[in-house]
Amino acid sequence: MRPLDGVVVVSLEQAVAVPYATRLLADLGARVIKIERPGVGDFARHYDSACGEVSSYFAWTNVGKESVSLDINHPDGREVLVRLVERADVLLCNLSPRVWARLALDLPPSLIVGELSGYGWDGPYVDRKAFDALVQSEAGLVALTGEGDVMARAGISVADIAAGVQLQSAVLAALLQRGRTGEGARLRLSLFAAMAEWMHQPMLYAAGTGAAAPRSGAHHPSIAPYGPVACADGSVHLAVQNDGQWQRLCGLIGLGAEERFATVTSRVEHRSELQKLLETAFSGLTAAELLTALDGVDVPCAVTRPVTDLAGHPQLDTWVDVRVPGGTARMLAPPVAGFEWSAGAVPSLGQHNDDVLTWLGYSSEELSSLRVRSVL
Repeated sequence: MRPLDGVVVVSLEQAVAVPYATRLLADLGARVIKIERPGVGDFARHYDSACGEVSSYFAWTNVGKESVSLDINHPDGREVLVRLVERADVLLCNLSPRVWARLALDLPPSLIVGELSGYGWDGPYVDRKAFDALVQSEAGLVALTGEGDVMARAGISVADIAAGVQLQSAVLAALLQRGRTGEGARLRLSLFAAMAEWMHQPMLYAAGTGAAAPRSGAHHPSIAPYGPVACADGSVHLAVQNDGQWQRLCGLIGLGAEERFATVTSRVEHRSELQKLLETAFSGLTAAELLTALDGVDVPCAVTRPVTDLAGHPQLDTWVDVRVPGGTARMLAPPVAGFEWSAGAVPSLGQHNDDVLTWLGYSSEELSSLRVRSVL
C-alpha cells in the first residue's frame, strides 16, 4: 500500500507549478488524471526536446500520470469534466482566475479544490502574467541574485517549485482533515505568495538592517569564507560558519592570528584579501586532494561540480529508467525513502482517453462520437 492509493486527483494543469504538485501526489500513490487541450496539450511538453518527444520539464513533472485530452469549452467536454469531478477526491487548477470562474462548476462539498493563480484573485496585479522569472523578479530574488552590478535569475524554476511543494503540502493536510470531518476544502495559492514566503529571511534582514544584503555571487553575503575557492583543477566550496571551523582552517594553511580576520564581520570586510590568501594556499592541490585535507580537519566543504556531473555523482544511487513518449529517460526516484514506489510512465497526449472515459461509464459508441466531434 502506498499512502495515497485510492485517491483520485483531477488536474486542469499546465507548465510547472501545479504539474509538480500533482507529480508529488502521484509519487505517493494518487491516481492523477491530467486534463490537456486536444491536439496541443500542456505547452510545457515542448519547452525543449531533451527527453524523447517531450521536454525535460514535462518529463520531470508528469511521471506516473494519466493524460486525457478534452475540450472543456465544448458542452460535451464540460459534461466529461463534471463526471470526472464527481469521481474525484481532489481537483487542482492553474487556469487563469477568469477562465476558472467561467467554468462555474458545481463542486461537491467533500471535494478538495486547489487553485493556483499568478498574483492572487484581487489587487492591482490580478490580470498580470506571472511566469516563473517574472515572479522571481517581483519578489526580489532576481535583484538579490548575481554578483556586483550583475543581476541573475535563479538557475531553476524556484517560484514554480515553491508553489508546487506548498500546494502539495496543503492538499495532504486537507485530505487528513477530511478524514476527520468528512468536509472538503478550498485551497488558494499564488505563485507570488509562494515566492514571497521563500523570500522571508532576506526581507527580514533588509527590514532589520535598512539595506538588502549585497549581491555576492556564489559567496555568502554575510559570512566568510563561505563560497567557492579556486584550486589546481577547479574549485572547492567552503562553508566556515563558526570560530572552531575557522581555527581549524587556519591551522591547515598555517595562518596565524590576524586582526583583519578575527571575526566573521571582519572576514567579510576583508573578503577579497582572504580569498587571495586561500587560493594561494590551495593552488597546488587538486579538488580531490583539497577535499580530503579539509575533511581531515573537519572544515565543511564540497566540490563545485557542473550539473553535467550530477548524473554520475557517487552519492546518487536511486536512478530508474522512465518511459517517456518516444523513448526513456534516466530519472531519480523520490528523495524520501520509506514508501513503496515504482516509476510510472510519462503519458503521451490523450493516451488515457478511452481508459478514463470507460471508467466514467462512456460506451465505445459515445467515445467514437466524442472523437469525431473533436471533444477528445
